[in-house]
Amino acid sequence: MAEVRVKARKESVFAERFAVFAECLLTGVWIAVASLGVVTFPAAFAAGARHLRRRTGHEGGWREFVGDFRTAVRGGWLAGLAGWVAAGLVWVDVQAVRAGLPGGPFVGVVGLFALIGLVVAGLRAAAVWEPGAAWRALLAEAGRRTVLDPAGSFLLVGGVVLLVCSALLIAPLAVPVLGAVAAAAVAVEERYRRR
Repeated sequence: MAEVRVKARKESVFAERFAVFAECLLTGVWIAVASLGVVTFPAAFAAGARHLRRRTGHEGGWREFVGDFRTAVRGGWLAGLAGWVAAGLVWVDVQAVRAGLPGGPFVGVVGLFALIGLVVAGLRAAAVWEPGAAWRALLAEAGRRTVLDPAGSFLLVGGVVLLVCSALLIAPLAVPVLGAVAAAAVAVEERYRRR
C-alpha cells in the first residue's frame, strides 16, 4: 500500500510540473496574439507573466489574462513605443557601422549592448507588473535589478537568444517559447526577491 502512495505522489508531481510547462506554452500563444498590435508587447508580456504567477497558485485562466492585458495596455503601449524607438536607434547605429563612418563600430557595439539591457529591463519590469503600477517606475526599478543581478539578467538574455534562434529555425516555434521566456522572467524576479 505504501508503494502505491509513493508512486501516486511521484506521478502527481510529474503531472503538476508538466501542467505548468503546458501552461507556459499556452501563455506564449496568448502573448503572441495579444502582441499583434506591435506596441502592445510589454502589456501582453506583463499579462502573461501575471497569469503564470497566478497559475503556480492554481488560480486564474484566460479571462483573467484578458483583463490584465486590458489594464496593462493603458500605459504599456508607451513602453512598447519606446522599445521600437530604441530598436530604430540601434538600426541607425548598425547602418553607421556598415557605412564605415569613423567610430561606427564603437557606437554600434554600445548601441547593441544598450538595446540588450533595455530588453532585459523591459522583461523584468513586465514580470513584476501588477494592476495600478506605473510603467515608468517599473522600468526604473527593473533597470536597477538588471545591473544588480547580472546572473538573472544573463538568464533572460539566454531566453531571448533561444527565442530568436527558434524564430530563425522554425518561426511558429517562437510562439510557445515566448511563454517559456515569460516563465523565466517570473522565476528570475522571484529568485531576486528571495535573495
